[in-house]
Formats: sequence, structure tokens, C-alpha cells
Amino acid sequence: MAKKYNISVEATLEVIGGKWKCVILCHLTHGKMRTSDLKRHMPNITQKMLTQQLRELEQDGIVNRISYNQVPPKVEYELSEYGLSLRSILDSLCAWGERHIIREYGDKFAVLEDNVLNHKKAD
Repeated sequence: MAKKYNISVEATLEVIGGKWKCVILCHLTHGKMRTSDLKRHMPNITQKMLTQQLRELEQDGIVNRISYNQVPPKVEYELSEYGLSLRSILDSLCAWGERHIIREYGDKFAVLEDNVLNHKKAD
């Protein structure tokens, strides 16, 4: 029997919910990244949690895992075509978060880490 949801947002949150998945996806909107790159951009995530979240996103078809046959081994992650369809949702979440930070703290740079995602050009 197929799973039942009360409302469709439950299905969305089942795939991208949690503390780290949207953060990972936002970083991957900038292109392919190795696990070590993601870890460097997300210093508070444990290696175990990062690996787990990437595996779940891969199983859900949101990210592609690209394994290069070389020594030393090289693995990169990128958004799949299906994952790219989340871009507008991710952009909206970031924009809302920025407005919330400004509302709560005034200066967004007082609370935002120095991170490539926080230096987007204004549209």
C-alpha cells in the first residue's frame, strides 16, 4: 500500500527535512563538491552525519554521487536534474532566513558565518 500524507509538504520535508539536508543542497547549487569540501563549508556537521545525509539524498534521487576510478579515490557530489528542481525552494528558504536574521538581530553579518553562500550578489 502506498504511503499516505496529510498534506504534500510532508513529502517535501521527508526528503529535504532536518538540520543539514538543505544546507548541503544549498552548497551543491554552486556545483560539484567533494565530501571534504562540504565538510569544510559545514564545520559543525560530523563526518558520519554528512555521509548519512548524502546517502539519503542520493537514494532519493536528489544528488548524484560521481566516483572516479583513480588513485587516490575521488568522489564528488552534484545536484541531479531532479535535485535542481529544488533550487527555487532553496533560494526562498535562504531569502526568508536572511529577512528573519535581519528582523531578529539587525545586522545579518553579525550572526552569519563568513561563507561563500552569504556573499551572494543582490538580484
